[in-house]
Amino acid sequence: MVQPWILISPASRGVGFQLTRRLLATTNLPVIATARTDLEGTKERIIDGLDVDKNRLEVLEVDVADESTISTVAARCKERFPSSSSYLHLALCVPGMLNPEKSPSQIDYASALETFKINTLGPLLLMKHFSPFLPKRATSLASPNDLGALPAAAVFAMMSARVGSITDNSAGGWYSYRSSKAAVNQIAKSLDIYLKNIAGEKAIAVSLHPGTVKTGLSEGFWESTPKEKLFTPEFAAERLLEVIRGLKEGDRGKCWDWEGKVIPP
Repeated sequence: MVQPWILISPASRGVGFQLTRRLLATTNLPVIATARTDLEGTKERIIDGLDVDKNRLEVLEVDVADESTISTVAARCKERFPSSSSYLHLALCVPGMLNPEKSPSQIDYASALETFKINTLGPLLLMKHFSPFLPKRATSLASPNDLGALPAAAVFAMMSARVGSITDNSAGGWYSYRSSKAAVNQIAKSLDIYLKNIAGEKAIAVSLHPGTVKTGLSEGFWESTPKEKLFTPEFAAERLLEVIRGLKEGDRGKCWDWEGKVIPP
């Protein structure tokens, strides 16, 4: 029997943390989650209060700004999940940071570089090392009954943002963040084209917008965001997984928001 598995990186807090908890609760698949530090503590917090087999969850060290940590975890996954009997069914690449420049004069080279390292190169390198685990045309996929609340096709999803849309940009500002997320959408689209060539309908790539979520990234905007548009990480995780669950072949390569609506490039 083929063994599908799940990757969430990072998973120590915020949306990644809640995505991990929800996937443990709604599927029976093994889950690889990552954190930069406190691996045991992260695992304990993730499984706290969940009625699940804790052995399904393995928390490994990844700093998305350090490719060596990504390659080390990929090697570990290659040992645990041999391609002859398993495949990556869902990858969620959710690193993020925000430096909200209001004018060009506020752009700082070091801060902008760090933004691109985390927001853009992070998903790019996760894609480099983990997309080979996705199914190919010859791969036998697990039956829908074994996938729980997941779609039939494998999905490689990257966290984007509405402000990454060039078409939707009417306010300007946030130069490094906007451009780093626009790049994520391009990466997801290019990966999807590659997957269509090697896997057909068995694997797709998308980018996702979770809305404004009450995490450290958005803390400076909590007061200015209407309460009905400021989401908890739990709500955002629930909605994003509902969107992923509903993805069809025609939905591939696009950026989807938490409501299941396409965000234009």
